[in-house]
Amino acid sequence: MWLDEQLVQHLIDGTGSPTVRLYRWKPWAISLGRNQRLSDIATQRCTKDGIDVVRRPTGGRAILHAEELTYSVTMIVDKQGIHQVYNEISCALVEGLRLFGADVSLQRSQPNFAETYKNPSSIPCFSSSARYEIEWKGRKLAGSAQRRYACAAGEIVLQHGSILCGSAHRRLADYLALNDELVRRSICADLNEKTSDLEMISGQQVDIQELSRCMKKGFEHAWGITFAETDHKSSYPKEAYA
Repeated sequence: MWLDEQLVQHLIDGTGSPTVRLYRWKPWAISLGRNQRLSDIATQRCTKDGIDVVRRPTGGRAILHAEELTYSVTMIVDKQGIHQVYNEISCALVEGLRLFGADVSLQRSQPNFAETYKNPSSIPCFSSSARYEIEWKGRKLAGSAQRRYACAAGEIVLQHGSILCGSAHRRLADYLALNDELVRRSICADLNEKTSDLEMISGQQVDIQELSRCMKKGFEHAWGITFAETDHKSSYPKEAYA
């Protein structure tokens, strides 16, 4: 995610190109939304279990990056609203997921997040779906968060998202700093009831390389583009990936 911020900076100073990235996490990590409290997370328990904790430059709520595929999009937009951009990106993701064999759809309603976030059960990102987020049979499959930056050409969008491949995301409840075990059990039940994953949908282990290929094709089909492949690893400082 440090690299995603660098890609934004390259767009701001005119040295970069719009980019879609797909990546996974080693070790597993919990990412917090930009404005979320670190105190929501039981950090000592995370350290004990080898789970990293990081803060995203984008908003939203906590995600356990475990059996999933993270995507990021950095691009310049001109007078396109938040929901319009969400919809355009989500339509590309839907195209890719359908190529992979998942019959997914978009959430059309928008919850009242100001009220939702007052409830401790809202700490996980996957506890609710926002408009244009991706679902399978009414259960959330991908969660996304967006941030905008001003630049001379208009606005730069950075959008992150997590596509669930297996059930490990449900373990997030184990790492929340909660004193009330009833609330923890309620969050567990919510994650079980309200989320899906590609293993659940397909009945088999996910081929990440094939999923990535389908997601790339999904963006190309939906947006009428052809990607130029780039290996960004050389852009990392050594400590970022050692």
